[in-house]
Amino acid sequence: MSGTQEGITAKKSENFDEWYTQVILKSEIADYSPVSGCVVYRPLGYAIWECIQRETDALFKKDGVENTYFPLFIPERLLKKEAEHVEGFAPEVAWVTEAGNSKMEERLAIRPTSESMMYEVVSRWIRSWRDLPMRLNQWNNVVRWEFKNPAFILRSREFLWNEGHSLFATREEADAERGRIMEIYRKITEEYLAIPGYLGRKSKSETFAGAEGTYSIEHLLPDGKAIQGPDWHSDGQNFAKAFNIMFIDDKGNKQYAYQNTWAITTREIGVMLATHSDDKGAVVPPKLAAVQVVVVPIVNDESKEAVLAEARKLMGHLTAFRARLDDRDNLTPGRKFNEWELKGVPLRVEFGPRDMKGGQAVLVRRDTGAKRAVKLADIGAEASKELEAIQANLFKRASDFLAASTRDAGSLDELKKILSEKGGLLRVRWCGDAACETKLKEAAGGKVLNVPLGQAPSKGSCAACGRDAPTFALYGRSY
Repeated sequence: MSGTQEGITAKKSENFDEWYTQVILKSEIADYSPVSGCVVYRPLGYAIWECIQRETDALFKKDGVENTYFPLFIPERLLKKEAEHVEGFAPEVAWVTEAGNSKMEERLAIRPTSESMMYEVVSRWIRSWRDLPMRLNQWNNVVRWEFKNPAFILRSREFLWNEGHSLFATREEADAERGRIMEIYRKITEEYLAIPGYLGRKSKSETFAGAEGTYSIEHLLPDGKAIQGPDWHSDGQNFAKAFNIMFIDDKGNKQYAYQNTWAITTREIGVMLATHSDDKGAVVPPKLAAVQVVVVPIVNDESKEAVLAEARKLMGHLTAFRARLDDRDNLTPGRKFNEWELKGVPLRVEFGPRDMKGGQAVLVRRDTGAKRAVKLADIGAEASKELEAIQANLFKRASDFLAASTRDAGSLDELKKILSEKGGLLRVRWCGDAACETKLKEAAGGKVLNVPLGQAPSKGSCAACGRDAPTFALYGRSY
């Protein structure tokens, strides 16, 4: 496929947008939808989401979260109950106004998020402090109709996500959840997707509508732009007061519940592909790949039956993996090699007449192209080692890129110069003042992405006003 229209014709380093689109379409991970801004996930792509969902869901349940499901449609009167919530999402809401040939008596919103629907119902479930904590999650789709800059998978009108909603009796209990949920998201993004990021608190202007505080993982794409990953919101008692979620505490007093919300979305698939893929096509981390190992027999007319028979036996050594035998007889081995490279399969096993005679097979890594021969008796153990090495290498390469692309800026002029010349992310001191945040934004056309957690306070001055700023903010242009 290389050098033909079937392969990738754009280069990642020269035309990122075109390259990225080709990778997704030609790898058969996703396709365009007849509805503008929506994505069709093909089996290889949806399998990635299923794996993310399965692994994340298992960690949620281990932490005590229970799954539920609430309707897609939200009555307009419920959205109006929480003024901040409506203001935050009104421009993005798609409405159902007719059913058949009849006008609806009340407009129904197609959920942009489910707070309004969930909390109207959940308020009936809680009476006593003994009913708390209540930690619910649903895996669903949401629709946010308007956006400025659509990007395939990265920014779409409809996307899939987890929608976590938790309720607690005290602020302390609610706040304590943040570390546990964000650790789950860190584990998934780093150990499965093999993409690093910066965990931090969003500025007030970037905080989720209706929340008191938002925490996010910020990723960096190869084009030098940042993109927000999983997030967690401290909602305080805002929604509890809007939807009258009250309980009797252990002293007999009526109290409003404290709430959090949190999510990871299909956007991570786009981030993963953009980060790891190359000019040959998609590169998918082994832990997420629909096909982890593909066996490609190399045959001629004389050896065909014998080689295929042995290749089928070889598959018996690969039952621990998501393995596939490509025994199609209408394609040459070379075409098969290119196709599986394009689709991002982590490990290829080549097996021909010479290998059969030598009692071996050849392992080929997708990430580096490295080849090595292994004994058939050892192929299961050796394939496992290679898959682990590929997973680790992808994360290391992405981490090295993130570190090399994160720089320090001490002034507004330096901020503008570095961002225009090198792109990437910048650590810039910020005092926390909203006016200074605006100055930072205007200086270089980027924004404060978050204030990374875990910083040791140090002496320094705000790049915008010169006042004391003991910590850095993460700054960059973003999707």
